[in-house]
Amino acid sequence: MTPKPKIQPRGQSPWQIFLIFLRLGLTSFGGPVAHIGYFRDEFVSRRKWLSERSYADLVALCQFLPGPASSQVGLALGLSRNGYSGALAAWLGFTAPSAITLILFALGGDAMPIGVLHGLKVVAVAVVAQAVWGMARNLCPDNTRITLMVFACCAVLLMPSAWVQVLVIIITALLGLKLYKPEQQASHDALPITISRSMGGFWLTLFFALLILLPMLVQWFPNHTLALIDAFYRAGSLVFGGGHVVLPLLQAEVVPSGWVNKETFLAGYGAAQAVPGPLFTFAAFLGASMNEVANSWSTALICLLAVFTPSFLLIAGALPFWEALRKNVRTQAALMGVNAGVVGILLAALFQPVWSSAILGPQDFALGLLAFVALMYWKLPPWLVVLGSALIGAMLSLLLY
Repeated sequence: MTPKPKIQPRGQSPWQIFLIFLRLGLTSFGGPVAHIGYFRDEFVSRRKWLSERSYADLVALCQFLPGPASSQVGLALGLSRNGYSGALAAWLGFTAPSAITLILFALGGDAMPIGVLHGLKVVAVAVVAQAVWGMARNLCPDNTRITLMVFACCAVLLMPSAWVQVLVIIITALLGLKLYKPEQQASHDALPITISRSMGGFWLTLFFALLILLPMLVQWFPNHTLALIDAFYRAGSLVFGGGHVVLPLLQAEVVPSGWVNKETFLAGYGAAQAVPGPLFTFAAFLGASMNEVANSWSTALICLLAVFTPSFLLIAGALPFWEALRKNVRTQAALMGVNAGVVGILLAALFQPVWSSAILGPQDFALGLLAFVALMYWKLPPWLVVLGSALIGAMLSLLLY
């Protein structure tokens, strides 16, 4: 039997957590799927904060909840290491670099060179491929789970919808419950979450209360700041499938109302693709771009906090119940199927949009292969591979175009 990996105990200070996530926030290019790959390398492979299985369970939960999956994984990891202060430190470290960069861009900054951006897209292929390879090896060890992985991958590729991803997770859970017997399950690897179930219920109640009450408050007490909070909170609450899905919701809120014109919205979206960290920080760009506001920085902060607040409330509310559910052997059987489904969803994302938007020619394939080998076999730190790929992408752009 393979020895169980030693999981590092909790107890990191908020400052330590902040610095770890700040480095990820500065180097995690490629969107939410790539972020999940970066997190896995950092917290499962290197730091051993949690096991491969616990990480896959956590990713499954965050895929199922509305909101930005990678940011929710980060919040959960921060919660598990130092409670609420750990969650705040993780969110701030991962979010601040892209939020500040987008605010500066809104106030007159320049976009990233195309060659550098393309190199970063290519390295995201290597990061996601490494994550899929490692997770498949650990979570799909038999023919049944390989089959579930392939089913999930094909379903998501053929029907590209956030709701299909949620449906795939439900179906693979039911199949896992049917195909695996409770006595087959390994011991439960619990995340060290200290939030009580009563407190979790409070956070979930607050999530729904704000979703219902904020539109009423805007009607009763018309106020620009309150309207912003309502619009961005609602956008952050109703998104399944990651950051890109939030764009039509935000566009419907800020463009018809005249807060931001269409050209500025599209320019900001382009800039958001060029920065590391979560795409939800696009909310900070929109807040800073509103002409009628007195202070662009404070408005950007209001929009940023409003769009991420639902993620915190959902994670803090769901984790206490999730941990209790994961101890149940039938739930563990279902999660065996779900974990295979999650690997399949990541495999589909490796092709579309990660591979299809980055590997456009033989030079891109060569760079992606080099980055994959550097991560997988040379064991170079991800930040160094990201930096090297960006520089090579810039050089290739100058030589070939």
